[in-house]
Amino acid sequence: MQGTIDGFSYGLVTPLVAYLMACLGGALGLRCTTRSMLVTRSWRPGWLALGSAAIGSGIWTMHFIAMMGFSVRETPIHYDKPMTFASLGVAILMVGIGIFIVGYRGASGTALFTGGTITGLGVASMHYLGMAGMRLNGKLEYNTFTVGASVLIAVAAAIAALWAAGQVRGFLWSVGASLVMGLAVSGMHYTGMAALSVHLHSAASTPSGDSPASLLAPLMIGPLAFLLLAGVVVMFDPLMVMGKPDWSPVEQKPGIPAHTVRPTGRRHVPGPRSRHHGSRTPQNW
Repeated sequence: MQGTIDGFSYGLVTPLVAYLMACLGGALGLRCTTRSMLVTRSWRPGWLALGSAAIGSGIWTMHFIAMMGFSVRETPIHYDKPMTFASLGVAILMVGIGIFIVGYRGASGTALFTGGTITGLGVASMHYLGMAGMRLNGKLEYNTFTVGASVLIAVAAAIAALWAAGQVRGFLWSVGASLVMGLAVSGMHYTGMAALSVHLHSAASTPSGDSPASLLAPLMIGPLAFLLLAGVVVMFDPLMVMGKPDWSPVEQKPGIPAHTVRPTGRRHVPGPRSRHHGSRTPQNW
């Protein structure tokens, strides 16, 4: 017997809030990735780690907010706590690997494709691992073609978002990229949910695990608090909005002699007197 699935139990509330969370995590994460390309090498790992955690937390929160609106009419749904935690860890880890590749190798060519693919697979892995943590009186079945389409959406979205992050074109550029990424992550989620069918067991039983209200709501407090904290860090970084580097040009780095800066902006144009009479030398002007 097939279960009756409803992915929008609360109407458009859960999809819209989930989309906003995906955009928030994407905006913070991509901006941190952009910022990592504008700082000295010693600060880069910190910004990349913050960006990885922001994107991972954002997509994880998006997924489970959307799942709050998911129901199967014939059976209650519970969640396995360790599996739910594991999905968050996988999201942050795999997104982090992809972001670090792009952060150190650049957002182009092989590095962009490799990093974006790993990041996209991390998004997809988080989704399906989170789904594996569901406990209900039935068996989850997936359409292989639709699952493949959802994975391709996640990978393509990640590559596009990381490419945008690598352009270093200012805050609004990252905001636009995050809106696209949020749309793609939400699209990946609901494409994956469209692949799902539930085959109910003949014998009625109460599923193990915790109910969504008792598990998901408290669990989302942590990632939401982290996203808020990351947002504060981004907002109060004076160089974040401007998108300007905080490192000096190459010739002014420690250990490399810097060029002498003239005190005035007047540019000297050699005239007849300086050419023929030699009355002025570079030390005089």
